[in-house]
Amino acid sequence: MGLTPTVLAIDAGNSKTDVAVVTAGGEVLATARGGGFRPPAVGVGAAVDALAEPVARAFADAGVNSVSHVSACLANADLPVEEEQLAAALHARAWGASVEVRNDTFAILRAGVPEPRGVAVVCGAGINCVGMRPDGRTARFPAVGRISGDWGGGWGLAEEALWYAARAEDGRGEATELARALPAHFGLPSMYALIEALHLGHVEHGRRHELTPVLFRTAARGDAIARSLVDRLADEVATMATVALTRLGLLGEQTPVLLGGSVLSAGHARLDDGVRDLLASRAPKADVRVVTAAPVLGAVLLGLDRLRASAAALERARAHWDTGRS
Repeated sequence: MGLTPTVLAIDAGNSKTDVAVVTAGGEVLATARGGGFRPPAVGVGAAVDALAEPVARAFADAGVNSVSHVSACLANADLPVEEEQLAAALHARAWGASVEVRNDTFAILRAGVPEPRGVAVVCGAGINCVGMRPDGRTARFPAVGRISGDWGGGWGLAEEALWYAARAEDGRGEATELARALPAHFGLPSMYALIEALHLGHVEHGRRHELTPVLFRTAARGDAIARSLVDRLADEVATMATVALTRLGLLGEQTPVLLGGSVLSAGHARLDDGVRDLLASRAPKADVRVVTAAPVLGAVLLGLDRLRASAAALERARAHWDTGRS
């Protein structure tokens, strides 16, 4: 078994990690799940330490001690220098003869296309966009927040909703139902009470993400401010996708544009329709799809691409997750 070319695929997000050991023929030998991957919070060493436990379980179940190639798609690998640092840390673990690290957005892209060609926009806690061509060319953004020009993502939308609601309540801004809906979500009577609770830590900082669904529900009820935020997100998603298509020379070709992440896969009608309408105007040949496949599949396929696996092997691996056996 040890001589058979194999891939260790890792999809590590902020909240969970999925790993898989797969042969070059596309046979899935083992899978495992672990906790979140947060190098900015705990450091690279500790973050990679957290990967060791699910990797050890997958190796044990697969009956291997190492693999031919490690294909790791990792959250917070936003810059090439971060990918290099993480690749070095993974290589030091001696899990595989070769290691390739990519941002986890590439996993969502590759999971949704039959070949490494297309663009993906992911909107979950944050927002990011990547694109790739089979010849290895890629398009990407730094995606580290406002300093890199980002707008959107679940956290960003929650912050925007709070800003508009606070100003509506104290008279500095236009009236919006958000001023009632946001504090009501936490059982509070006013924005002043919510501001105080957030500032003093009575409502934990991490619970702010709960306000993003409140924003979408308020927009669906017709609130003008909430609708404007949803429309702005649709514009941002379409803009990122169009820029990535342009950079890769794919704007004039039929090309998959994949939407993923908790916000873009939630089925918000106004957002979905807005993205599709804007792309129909700006990138008429974009084939817009929502990705439903497990992101770890994308890490698997990228690893098999590296091993030059056959089309049959790629389909065999894909079938494992498509049939829900993961």
